[in-house]
Amino acid sequence: MLRDITLGQYYPVDSPVHRLDPRVKILLTMAFIVCVFLVGSPLGYVPIVAYLALASHLARLPYKMMLKALRPLRILLVFTFVLNLFFGTGQTELIRVGFIRITQEGLLNAVHFSLRLIFLVTGSSILTLTTAPVTLTDGLERLASPLKIIRFPAHEMAMMMTIALRFIPTLAEEADKIMKAQSARGADFTTGSLRQRARALIPLLVPLFVSAFRRAGDLAMAMESRCYRGGEGRTRLNVLRIRRGDWLAMGSMVLLFAVVLLMKRYV
Repeated sequence: MLRDITLGQYYPVDSPVHRLDPRVKILLTMAFIVCVFLVGSPLGYVPIVAYLALASHLARLPYKMMLKALRPLRILLVFTFVLNLFFGTGQTELIRVGFIRITQEGLLNAVHFSLRLIFLVTGSSILTLTTAPVTLTDGLERLASPLKIIRFPAHEMAMMMTIALRFIPTLAEEADKIMKAQSARGADFTTGSLRQRARALIPLLVPLFVSAFRRAGDLAMAMESRCYRGGEGRTRLNVLRIRRGDWLAMGSMVLLFAVVLLMKRYV
């Protein structure tokens, strides 16, 4: 399951989505999340699916990679679906077996909230898969730069968020290696009670924390050796500019907003 984590990974190809301004992609992702929450019924997700399919196609992202981002959420998706299905309120009864009661409203809510979770994850994955960590840092810093008036450390905040996001797949890969090494020495992570499984994770967590602190120390030393002193007085090799493709992307998001609002009102 650790290999299925795509959050923080970058898929390096040349595509129109990769060439978009990082500030625009961040704002589009935030707007997309708002659109997902505005959807009022499962039928309202049709334009969301179309928008995601178009974005994935333009970004040249393999659909297997998009589905791979959902694998770590399998248990959460099943839990969300079952919880809304069996414990949702409603009047139109579909199935009743003893105390188990399934209503039409509960079924629609189960599908609705499960789809919402799926689209939130896949939409956010497109941002990280199409934006390099350094570029993402620049975008976050530029968006937060107006807060410098109140002495908000925009550059430092963006740097910390990007480093944390970048190290998610690295630590996941490290945990996978440690788990395989422990399994080769007789450790069992899949059988036994919940308490036994939790105790079996101790040999995994200790070396993982040691490796994380070692990587953090190496990164801090590398930044200090390159005279890194934060954002004050820092120059940039690549200057961010809004181009035609960015305006087209923002226009497509405005269109998605309009379609979602119309479907919410009339469908």
